[in-house]
Amino acid sequence: MFVILLAALFFLAMGVYGLLMPAGLIRPFRMSADTPDARTEIRAVYGGFGVAMAAVLALAAADAGHLGRGAVMTVAAALLGMAIGRLAARAVERPSAFYPSWLYFWIELVIAAALLAVTRSP
Repeated sequence: MFVILLAALFFLAMGVYGLLMPAGLIRPFRMSADTPDARTEIRAVYGGFGVAMAAVLALAAADAGHLGRGAVMTVAAALLGMAIGRLAARAVERPSAFYPSWLYFWIELVIAAALLAVTRSP
């Protein structure tokens, strides 16, 4: 349950930051949020998604049954999808530095692996 709650905290932090500071969230990627439409998209994708994933993980931590396990696996799959997207991007482009792209790749991969590991425990 600790791993699930830790992952939930990660998503909650990302989500709240995305909702409150959309420009700050994407600044490390050298992107700008200089229009209301751009900020709305960041708030939706990073903010809303992050908060929703935190809620799903918190509910999963409270449910030791199959529903909780399925929710954890779904969040792990979403994280793996993001990591795979970074690998696909690597095939056509090279990030200029380890941070932020590759740091987030490893964070996504480690959290996904940890979540999948807890779904295997009895």
